[in-house]
Amino acid sequence: MRGLRAQSLKFKVMLFATLGLSAAMVAFTLAVVQHQRKALLDEAAAHVTRLSEVVKQSTRFAMLQNQPAYVDRIIQDVAALEHIARVRIMNKEGRIIHSTDALEIGTTVDRKAEGCHLCHRSETPLVQVPRGERWRIFPGPRGGRLLASMDVVRNEASCFTAACHAHKKEQAVLGVLDIAYSLDDMDRTMQRNTLNVVAFGAGFILLTAFALGLLVHRLVYVPLRDLEAGARKLATGDLGQSIPVRGNDEFGQVAGAFNAMTVALRDSRSELTQWGHKLEEKVDERTRKLRAAEAGAAEREKLASVGLLAAGIAHELNNPLTGILTFSHMIRKKVPEGSQDAEDLDLVIRETKRCATIIRRLLDFARQRPPEKKYADLNQVITDTVRLVERPANLHDIEIRLELDPALPRVWIDEDLVKQVVMNVLVNAQHAIAGRGSIVVRSRRLPQPRSPEPGAPPVPMVEVSIADTGCGIAEENLKRIFDPFFTSKGVGKGTGLGLSVSHGIVKAHGGSIEVESSLGEGTTFHVFLPMEPPPAEAAQGATEGPR
Repeated sequence: MRGLRAQSLKFKVMLFATLGLSAAMVAFTLAVVQHQRKALLDEAAAHVTRLSEVVKQSTRFAMLQNQPAYVDRIIQDVAALEHIARVRIMNKEGRIIHSTDALEIGTTVDRKAEGCHLCHRSETPLVQVPRGERWRIFPGPRGGRLLASMDVVRNEASCFTAACHAHKKEQAVLGVLDIAYSLDDMDRTMQRNTLNVVAFGAGFILLTAFALGLLVHRLVYVPLRDLEAGARKLATGDLGQSIPVRGNDEFGQVAGAFNAMTVALRDSRSELTQWGHKLEEKVDERTRKLRAAEAGAAEREKLASVGLLAAGIAHELNNPLTGILTFSHMIRKKVPEGSQDAEDLDLVIRETKRCATIIRRLLDFARQRPPEKKYADLNQVITDTVRLVERPANLHDIEIRLELDPALPRVWIDEDLVKQVVMNVLVNAQHAIAGRGSIVVRSRRLPQPRSPEPGAPPVPMVEVSIADTGCGIAEENLKRIFDPFFTSKGVGKGTGLGLSVSHGIVKAHGGSIEVESSLGEGTTFHVFLPMEPPPAEAAQGATEGPR
């Protein structure tokens, strides 16, 4: 009900203000229009009167010389001026002797006509007419209004003494000069000005009424609405909404008392809410710890599976590798130094040793042994690894292109482990390409420090990206590609350990590995490695130092 009364009050104030202002504006508009109309008419009449004087003076000499052609020429020129509707000269008897309208020359004007009635109201014509009564307004033959001024042509000494057509000295008036002036422009101006005044007045009325409505809305309706809204929220149990105190008047005092009441209720309920929040926080904390323990158990189970598989691989491969390495050494001793066979055997021996090292590192990774890191040339590690897979890739029509940053600084890494990561990703890239394709290996220093995992502080890092044009990875498999034993290859084409081992190696270096892939377009692996050793390894890095 209060809201309705406030609305009604606002409406009444606006209505009465609009009516009062409208009445005042109508009176003001009428006064302004009347004043402006009179001023414009006076100006037009004065202009026509001055023009009559000019015409009289201009035709005086031609009349004295009895040259009517010159007089006709002069009034024709005057009639050509803007807004001049008609110019004519009549003699004392009312006969038109000169006119811009040739058809009325020679005709006689009725003395009872509108223009002549002023002077011929009595039997004896007036000799002198007041200046303010010389002009008249009448409708034109073509529509619109005309303002006409009749000026008397008097008998001067030069006229009654002239030899051409001397008049008697007793004759005071020789004729009348009649000029009609069009008021169309003035009427249009008045109409336009009237519309402007009305529009301005209407805008002023609306603006004033609107301002008064806003004033009532602000001082009365808004405080009542605040009180109503606060009472409704309080009834629903919402104690967090306070009522704005908009002044020191009665409404402000009521709002202040209402707010004090809600604060007291809110404080009493806040204690209960805090206890509930603390209980929720404890439950959430225990839940996070439980989930972290479950995740750790799952990770340890995966690592245990990797360790069992690594032990089996070591048992099955160590004996063949030992035989290969032994017979390679024996054959190498029989091959001349510097020959192509010697270089190939050296490569076999070196890679056989690397295989043994990888198997040992695989066991170390499963057992969570830290890598043996030192400052190394990452570009050289990448180049050596690419050289191993380049020939098989070329046989399958796959191009491997290197785009390495020559200004890349030396990085704190385990060369063999990083080489294993690059090798695993390159092999997967080759397997993903069916037919002609390409692999691009890039290295760069990140322009900004990067956090290796959420919540960890950012550190300077380098990036190694390996992009292929293969078949890509399905979106549902992207989150599982680093899980142990997960593979999207066919049976017998993969064990699902390569990326899992690579992920563990990168994590052991304090870095991260990410993948971007689109089916049918290719896959890009991003390997991020810290440039500097962590604080625990900083002492060892200081003794070796980046070179």
